[in-house]
Amino acid sequence: MSTNSHGPQQRLSAPWKMASLGALAVAMATGTLLYHGHATKAAAAASSTAMPVATGMVTRRDMPVWLTGVGSVAPINVVDVKARADGQLARLFFAEGDEVKAGQLLAQIDPRPYQAALMQAQAMQAKDSAQFGNARRDATRTAALAQAGAGTMQTADAAQAQAATLKATVAADTAAVRAARLNLDFASVRAPVAGRVGLRQVTLGSMVHASDTTGLVTVTQMAPISVIFSLPQDALGQVLAGQKHGVLPVAVYARDGSGHLADGQLAFVANAVDQTNGQFQLRALFTNTKRELWPGTFVQARVLVRTDRQAMVVPDTAVQTGETGSFVYVLAADGTANPRKVTTGPSMEGFTEIASGLKVGETVVTGGQMRLSPGAKTTARPAGGAHS
Repeated sequence: MSTNSHGPQQRLSAPWKMASLGALAVAMATGTLLYHGHATKAAAAASSTAMPVATGMVTRRDMPVWLTGVGSVAPINVVDVKARADGQLARLFFAEGDEVKAGQLLAQIDPRPYQAALMQAQAMQAKDSAQFGNARRDATRTAALAQAGAGTMQTADAAQAQAATLKATVAADTAAVRAARLNLDFASVRAPVAGRVGLRQVTLGSMVHASDTTGLVTVTQMAPISVIFSLPQDALGQVLAGQKHGVLPVAVYARDGSGHLADGQLAFVANAVDQTNGQFQLRALFTNTKRELWPGTFVQARVLVRTDRQAMVVPDTAVQTGETGSFVYVLAADGTANPRKVTTGPSMEGFTEIASGLKVGETVVTGGQMRLSPGAKTTARPAGGAHS
């Protein structure tokens, strides 16, 4: 009974299951089609989305070519002022840090011994000059007597020799007076060059000597002043070529390049490259009237070797570097961006010179390149709003 009562239900269940499976298959197929349809539309929408970028133009402008090196400010003259006469240091006429002129009195060594020596030499000169005058008159008289036969030639010759001897003595006295006067001048210590005095090395009342190894004070010339800096050997040809057209300008900035300090001219290029580092030295001169440059400070020096007239340029931020070299994203008329390989030149003042690969008037991407791929749609926006 149990078997008979459930038989019809089993026979009816097979068609029902088949119908259910068919409906399920249809539903799954429909869902799959709907999914793929939505995915395709999403992909299409994504591919048609315009990426915001900042843009710039390929233009022409004069490009100054500066070569940059690190150096330091070097005074042209640094003099350790020493005494040239022995004696007690009587007076000082400077304060540490003063600006002095060439020839300005800095110190006074007790001059009294040298004044006395000068007076003694002058007195000796006066005495010998008087004797020479008398001997010269005697020689004249004895010579006249000898010619007249009233005297002997021997007496005349002796008088002439005496006069000549005293003449030489007077010449020696004159030299002694000059030496004494020079020593007296040495008792007044003067600045050999204009500049700034440093720390005082001796105290008032000290005994100083011409043989002392330590000077009284150091004078450092402040104006004009120089900057010595180095460039790599590969830049030597450009510097020498630039010098053929005239004196090269040099601009000096703070060590980190943040602030402009002074402008000058290139004065010297080393006659050899340092083989230990492959660099050569240069010296530039500056008037430094406002004391912008201070001896010993490190600075950044830039020398202008040439100016490329009407060079083709793009903003620095347009140039990207890839596996094959430098490239730039160029915008087509429809707004699509495509990379283009370029050959670059110097970069100065926010622009990079382009030797080949672009044409003047083309539009390039200057910001937002990281979101781009070849053929990507773009929409331009101000350069400040784009981020690479």
